[in-house]
Amino acid sequence: MHREGVPPHAVQQTVAQGGQFFELFNQHADRIVEAAVAFERLVDNYADVPARARHNQEVDDAERAADRVTAEVNRLIHTTFITPIDREQIHGLINLMDDVADLLQDAAETMALYDIDHLTDEIKRLTDLAVKCCQRVQAAVRLLGKVTEQNVAEATLKTCDEIDQLESDADRVMRSAMSKLFREEEDVRELIKLRAIYELLETVTDKCEAVATQIEGIVLENS
Repeated sequence: MHREGVPPHAVQQTVAQGGQFFELFNQHADRIVEAAVAFERLVDNYADVPARARHNQEVDDAERAADRVTAEVNRLIHTTFITPIDREQIHGLINLMDDVADLLQDAAETMALYDIDHLTDEIKRLTDLAVKCCQRVQAAVRLLGKVTEQNVAEATLKTCDEIDQLESDADRVMRSAMSKLFREEEDVRELIKLRAIYELLETVTDKCEAVATQIEGIVLENS
């Protein structure tokens, strides 16, 4: 990574900081999965009010931890002489990832605030797809720091394709859920509550797809 006019000690520091960026991406992806799994537990144990509160707190804790990682990445962008990938790509990726964590927290808070009477199968299906999307994001992020290795770029792009497919599945579930909701739900207040949850969970998968698109761009430009 030596560049003309850059002293050797600066090159060594850049290599170390480059690895730090990718490690921070991995840490953030881990927090996203923690939030998603905690939300899934909230859904699975919704009838148990104490458990519901506990899992809601777990989502909140994971989101706050993700915020701290985002802040560190943004700080590092401004203090690193040479970044391993384009600064705008780093900034875009970490902030899109943070949007995923924020949306999971929003969904958990909305569940608590609205005190929905019952959970639908559609919420469970959208939650399952959201968790799978987050797990694939985690896998893609872990590969990102190794894209110069043989066959890793191809594996990363394949993982991004899987995220795209999961997002498409969520779109189909969302359309079916909304159609059923407006046909069958007679309580207008409950309809509004459920619609909000559906939209948040579907947006989680949308944002995961945006992360995948960002990763694809990084891979294609740097592999």
